[in-house]
Amino acid sequence: MLPVPPYFGLFNFLIFIFNWQMITRYSRPEMRAIWTDENKLKIWLQIELLASEALVKEGVVPAKDFKKIKVGCDKWFADLPGLVARQRELEKTLNHDVIGFTTAVAEAINDQASRWFHFGLTSSDVGDTCYAVQMMQSADILIADVKAVLPVIARRAKEHKFTPCMGRSHGIHGEPTTFGLKLALMHDEFTRALRRLESVRHVVAIGKISGAVGTSAHLSPRVEAYVCKKLGIQPAPIATQVVQRDIHAEFQLSMALVGASIERWAVEFRHLQRTEVLEAEEPFTKGQKGSSAMPHKRNPITWERLTGLARVLRGNAMASLENVALWHERDISHSSVERIIFPDSCTLLDYMFGLLTRMMDGIVVYPANMKKNLGLSLGMWNSQTILLALIKKGLTREAAYKICQDAAMKTWEVKHAGRDDADFVEQLKLDTQVQKFFKKGELEALCSLEFHFKEVNNRFKKLGL
Repeated sequence: MLPVPPYFGLFNFLIFIFNWQMITRYSRPEMRAIWTDENKLKIWLQIELLASEALVKEGVVPAKDFKKIKVGCDKWFADLPGLVARQRELEKTLNHDVIGFTTAVAEAINDQASRWFHFGLTSSDVGDTCYAVQMMQSADILIADVKAVLPVIARRAKEHKFTPCMGRSHGIHGEPTTFGLKLALMHDEFTRALRRLESVRHVVAIGKISGAVGTSAHLSPRVEAYVCKKLGIQPAPIATQVVQRDIHAEFQLSMALVGASIERWAVEFRHLQRTEVLEAEEPFTKGQKGSSAMPHKRNPITWERLTGLARVLRGNAMASLENVALWHERDISHSSVERIIFPDSCTLLDYMFGLLTRMMDGIVVYPANMKKNLGLSLGMWNSQTILLALIKKGLTREAAYKICQDAAMKTWEVKHAGRDDADFVEQLKLDTQVQKFFKKGELEALCSLEFHFKEVNNRFKKLGL
């Protein structure tokens, strides 16, 4: 578990504990491992060792002293849990995590050579450069997550390429679409999510070894360039004591936006699982229970969970925006926030992708209910088709619109009167004006699903599906 900063208030402490419990319960161990103190201090050791190695090249640190520094570091590389324990013990008195770390390493070096360890560096040189590595490591997992879910969505989209369902606007029946087109749209959205994560991985790969206020007064920029190159990141073109927090906010915002895409589809499928709709349903596993009070319930709990977790990601993104404005060359107000939101957001989004993949692989589709729901609008989904056909016949748009709307309203009146013969096309056929323009059977020919689906294959090809 992450160490709780000593300046936490009780409220923040409780939030920290709650969020971390959820992270450890639901996220993958590979992602959690990135944000452990063991991994953090391992990266700190790497940064410090690379800086010392660069200083040897600069002629500042004697080569014989560097060998002793490396031996001390290697002791802790071999016992990272021990380093974490010693650093925490020292921090109780020192009230400074980085000094606790450097003191623990100096103890392992156990020689005058330890004076060169952390030479010319400030805490944020180590901490911010470490964050860059951790964000890159996390981005790699999240990118892999998207690459894992995309083929699952593609498979289900192709499976239901021509499964007719009602398209809705404002929640009201519009015109027919296919369930496959819905999922093709989902695939397109997560293709953008992939690009966002790949892009932000490059954005956050920024470190700094430029000293207390970023002037490189005590360390040559060559040291910074050497360390960053070895870590696979770029040195910040300019920095203060910290890397500017708009970079970190962009990372959080990208994750929140990807989470919003997950939420967008969670809301869609929650609606489709409603009893009066029931066109798709999340998997209900053997032995699962839906309600403590009502044994019949099969609730969209996983989609609802994803909806809620997307809110957490947005909240963390908002906190990252608050971190952008720091006093002068740096204050520490961002630090306590980042100790929560970085592991929180990365592990939550990773977990969300795991759920999303499972949901899309197992989602249950009900084509018969889709067909039944298409019939609920009594053929009125053909209104635009007839509107445009009347315009082509020579009517003004206003006149054609009135004919179609009148027929639709009469269709509803017949339906609400309790009659079972309500039908939009039949109402149109009773209109004397319509009779002038359409031959027998022409209206029926126009009002077909095939008319609406003639471009489905082309749409799939455009998306590469």
